[in-house]
Amino acid sequence: MTPGLSLDLTFDRNAYGFGLKAVQDTLIFEYERIDYSGYWNYGESLAEGHTESRLEDAAESYRNQIPKYVFPKVRNLVVYHFHDTSDTSPARQASAVDDNRFFRLNAANLPAYLYWLQEQHPVQFRHIEEHVRLVAPFFEKFVLAPSRLNEKKIKLEWRQKGSDAYFDAYSFSDGTLRFICLATLLLQPSPPALILLDEPELGLHPFAVRILADMLEEASRRVQVLLATQSVTLLNNFSPEHVIVAGHDGLKTTFQRLDTATLKGWLEEFSIGELWEKNVLGGRP
Repeated sequence: MTPGLSLDLTFDRNAYGFGLKAVQDTLIFEYERIDYSGYWNYGESLAEGHTESRLEDAAESYRNQIPKYVFPKVRNLVVYHFHDTSDTSPARQASAVDDNRFFRLNAANLPAYLYWLQEQHPVQFRHIEEHVRLVAPFFEKFVLAPSRLNEKKIKLEWRQKGSDAYFDAYSFSDGTLRFICLATLLLQPSPPALILLDEPELGLHPFAVRILADMLEEASRRVQVLLATQSVTLLNNFSPEHVIVAGHDGLKTTFQRLDTATLKGWLEEFSIGELWEKNVLGGRP
């Protein structure tokens, strides 16, 4: 068991870091600090021994500007998780129509956010619909408007090609709904500075995985995207320089970025995914 972990983030000349340690099955902050490196160097501890971050409190009341600069950037680092597509999942529920300031990490405001894009960013909204049609040919378009029975609520409604029947979020398959969440996240006009995704390919058709790879590449031109995957199909869509292999030697986890020159001979006959399957790259369970 790892006794602790630490993380340091640098934003221009400002930095934020913390260390966590386990105490009686609970993680507490061993330290939490801010730093500045420029014409002069400055560093100060925010607190020690606490269980919740004090960075936001420091940004609101602290006497210097470093927390005020760092906190919005740290808050903009979000781990998105769209694995739950059950009947009770947040993505299938109605949401408050005004819940549209940002796309929630579990897609709980999916209909409200898409409605906002439809009204305020029609180009990006149509881009999302076009990608959904690629993986779901039966899909014609979203039908988004506040509920006629409760104008403060909105549902994810849509139209199927050649049909006038009623369809909502419960009519989508798990994979299609998950793809809609991913398309909304990656194709929105102002995505977070860092997008973290865990196995985004789960439940997707192989063709949808290839479309997902295109969306990831498009998003990476604007922001940083970091994802963990076990999909050979998804891996095959990236160059070696984009791949970091995680391995474990029994004592610690190591991370190694692939190099095209080193793999040149192999890549003449095999794809990256095939090399992974043959254990040439490592990354075995």
